[in-house]
Amino acid sequence: MKAGFWVAPDGEDAAMTVMPIGGEPPLRARKLNFLATSSAEEMIRRCRRTAMLLPELAEALALQRADQKGRLFDITDYPDDEKELITHALGEGEVAGVAALSNGITARMQEAVMAGVWRIRFTDAQGRLAADYVEVASIPAVVRQVCSALPATISPGPAPAGAMNVVPVLTEIGDRISRYRDGEPAHVITFSLFPMSPEDMTFLQETLGAGPVQLTSRGYGTCRAVATGVRNAWSVQFYNAMDTIILDTLEICDIPSVAIAAEEDFRDSEARLREIEEAYFK
Repeated sequence: MKAGFWVAPDGEDAAMTVMPIGGEPPLRARKLNFLATSSAEEMIRRCRRTAMLLPELAEALALQRADQKGRLFDITDYPDDEKELITHALGEGEVAGVAALSNGITARMQEAVMAGVWRIRFTDAQGRLAADYVEVASIPAVVRQVCSALPATISPGPAPAGAMNVVPVLTEIGDRISRYRDGEPAHVITFSLFPMSPEDMTFLQETLGAGPVQLTSRGYGTCRAVATGVRNAWSVQFYNAMDTIILDTLEICDIPSVAIAAEEDFRDSEARLREIEEAYFK
């Protein structure tokens, strides 16, 4: 029996893509050695807005707390060379994702090499840039925004023929969702260790529906966290180096912890950002 909360079509072993709104964002960490080149030196001399932005980001990191609202820095109207330099200075860290807004706007998120610093680009249905931000937060505000608009109840119909365990699973999910409060520890249902038939998984998928957020973390291995169509219910899957699911879970939580910057991350990121500023921008 195949693992996977999201059942693959046509008998394939790969997990189904829940949010077909484009390929996964680039997640390979970007090295900062460009800043040590002569090309970067010239760019830094003329890109003073970036030089002014970095200490503001460091100050925001010094004040940020994991349970507090983050701070946005609008760089939409920055010149292209300023944005390029910001991209090099921040780099690409372990977490990236996409969020689909109800008005047709798509938010593409990339965490910097400094955890807790995010680059978020909003594009319209035609792929045109609508807004460009750097955000200091545990998770971009847009993730919480779109997830908070999801319904908090499920209404399953009659179980299909061939179903084994989906009815008690849905009962447990519905009960946990109704009692969950933000900030509580996640309740985890592990499908890798739970017998579910293909009919079970299809019915579970149809009942919960597809959600608006897809996050990927490539820290110690790959983890994909995908929001379902129900508030606080996430499909969280861990993969090995062969991109095979090794742990398949459903988490009842506000945001899966694999994607969230922790309190100590802000302090470490502040120190690292100040080092970059001192070394290359002063």
